[in-house]
Amino acid sequence: MDSIDYYNKYANIYFESTVELDMGETLERFVGMLPEAGEILDLGCGSGRDSLKFIERGFDVTAVDGSIELCGLASIHIGQDVLHMQFDELDFQEVFDGIWACASLLHTSPEELEVVLGKVIDGLKPGGILYMSFKHGEFSGFRNGRYFNDYKTKAMKEVISKFSDIDLVDLWKTSDIRNEKLNEEWLNVLVRKVREEQK
Repeated sequence: MDSIDYYNKYANIYFESTVELDMGETLERFVGMLPEAGEILDLGCGSGRDSLKFIERGFDVTAVDGSIELCGLASIHIGQDVLHMQFDELDFQEVFDGIWACASLLHTSPEELEVVLGKVIDGLKPGGILYMSFKHGEFSGFRNGRYFNDYKTKAMKEVISKFSDIDLVDLWKTSDIRNEKLNEEWLNVLVRKVREEQK
């Protein structure tokens, strides 16, 4: 079973366990860096929890997920279609003011992440903001039925340094917002796509 199979099989359980979680301060930091009514790609939207928050704030949201089952549940939750798309199918060119990849890119291997990140950056308008989050650590492999690639601060900075068209805005750790996982930490990353005049 790969990660997509996992989310298809356990879509209802995953939806119910995540749809009410509050990304609060992190979501506010991201939104605060975007233009009013800007365009957001929710990459790996899961339950659609954060997409709905963005829509309620007046943003034009494109929600995407690799699990066909979660696409169905999320589309009902947010009241609009959710695109069924894998990371390697991304083909957007300077469309989005912000891309929100909350706990989604962590399912890619280090090699895959570099390729996918290139596609994600292509989708950002110059000056656009990307948020992504990973479990904090050094583990790489299958855990609880899914593939995870964890990162520590130094390793993530090394990944970002390979891209000349993004600048690191901020990188910080937070505790898991699910009560039963209080001992788990997350690495949060904000980067900005460089404007032409900055190159």
